Amino acid sequence: MKVEDLFNQKNIVELSFFNFRNAITAAYYANEDFEILKVNDNFLQFFPVLGNVSNAYFPDVLEQLGVPGVQIDTWITGIREDGAVRIPEIHISDNGNSRVYALMSARTKDPSFSYLNGIQGQFVDRTEEWALRHEREELLEQKIRDREIIEEKSSQLEHLATRLAKYLSPQIYESIFAGKQDGSTRTKRKNLTIFFSDIEHFTDLSDTLEPERLTSVINSYLSEMSAIAIQCGGTIDKFIGDAVMVFFGDPESDGEEEDALKAVEMALLMQQRVGELQSHWKKLGVPKHMRVRMGITSGFCTVGNFGSEKRLDYTVLGGPVNLASRLEGLAEPGCVLISESTCNLISEHVACEPVGEINPKGFARPVEVFKVLEFRSAEHRDRMLRRRLSRSGSHVEVNVIDSSNIRAAIEELRRIQQDFEQQLDS
Repeated sequence: MKVEDLFNQKNIVELSFFNFRNAITAAYYANEDFEILKVNDNFLQFFPVLGNVSNAYFPDVLEQLGVPGVQIDTWITGIREDGAVRIPEIHISDNGNSRVYALMSARTKDPSFSYLNGIQGQFVDRTEEWALRHEREELLEQKIRDREIIEEKSSQLEHLATRLAKYLSPQIYESIFAGKQDGSTRTKRKNLTIFFSDIEHFTDLSDTLEPERLTSVINSYLSEMSAIAIQCGGTIDKFIGDAVMVFFGDPESDGEEEDALKAVEMALLMQQRVGELQSHWKKLGVPKHMRVRMGITSGFCTVGNFGSEKRLDYTVLGGPVNLASRLEGLAEPGCVLISESTCNLISEHVACEPVGEINPKGFARPVEVFKVLEFRSAEHRDRMLRRRLSRSGSHVEVNVIDSSNIRAAIEELRRIQQDFEQQLDS
């Protein structure tokens, strides 16, 4: 007689299922033929649509619950081949309510009671866990999308800022993006040094050159003059055709004397650079040497945002602006004229030659005018020599056409050197 014959089969099955009776999961027990023998109360509560499932074929129960065929096949294969299976995510709908369950099943074996050899398993309700995970995934996806949008907008803003920078002096551009400029029509009174320049007979040059060549000439000229102005710390106010207006002392000032010295250094560097570019412009069709007149004065001006609510211009107004323009108009081509006020600030460091008095229109009294010759100090003269972008020797003459990228010019010289060395070796 076997041990199992001494006990009531129903009681043994009931006893073996004791741990699942009050479990929070939906538990079931099936025989080896996948027929359900026992379920707990939660199974009936989880799946009321099933009704009485005793002796029902478990894969059919899964199908009735709407479990996809692929997952049912996975369950059957897992039990038959591995003796256990875990399906982490099963979506079951009941009266329009969708819930998520994990199904875990395993074969049971008992050497003493053959009728306990079957399959035990349980459905674990993971709806809230899945909803939280799904919500987290959505939040992560939204975060990624937001980051992509931010990066795209930042890229657009950076591109816009780069383009905007070309329309503003660097100092004004930086003050706007640093939040120092609020877009209001505010102005202030400051002691500034004002610079004006224009090209001799530029109107005749405009009528002579083809538009494309004229564009190349004027753009190269303004680019080089702008680079020097920025290098010397000047604020570029505007271009009026070929004319250039720059001021020193705003938004930042190094003191009245230093501002005036920087303006004069800039003017001399500009004249030097114009001389270096003559051969380049000649190749573009400029028939004669381009010569530039320049005027500089110092005095109190009103500086700030002028204009309307629709459009503002950060500029300078006042008598010194008019005087600098008059001095530029009176200057000989290739010369720099300065007023007495500027001369008084720089005379210790710059050699100047008196030109005489002028009576500018709109001024109550004559103005003493001086012509800039050169810096007195060897330090300034050496610095200007170092900034020359044209070099000539006994056998070679080098002229950097575009000073915006000196490193690129150096690399180009190295390539030329390598070409010559290869010619010597061949």
